[in-house]
Amino acid sequence: MTDFEKKIYNVVKKIPRGKVLTYKQVALKLGNIGFARAVGNALNKNRDKKVPCHRVIRSDGKTGGYQGGVKKKVLLLQKEGYLK
Repeated sequence: MTDFEKKIYNVVKKIPRGKVLTYKQVALKLGNIGFARAVGNALNKNRDKKVPCHRVIRSDGKTGGYQGGVKKKVLLLQKEGYLK
């Protein structure tokens, strides 16, 4: 894991249950909106269950990808009360 990935995971760990951030918002918290794609790539590699990657969505409101599958991401977001 790179230092950059650690920074991404630290931001994502702070997203509260039932809330989400977009890939762009995570990138902005890292100081550069241009990092949005890199955020997605790093989250796709994550295997640490303490990093709630499912809480990061696309800017258009769609869920986006998820290492465990989009259906699982939707179920997790529903369980947390973000999606109905």
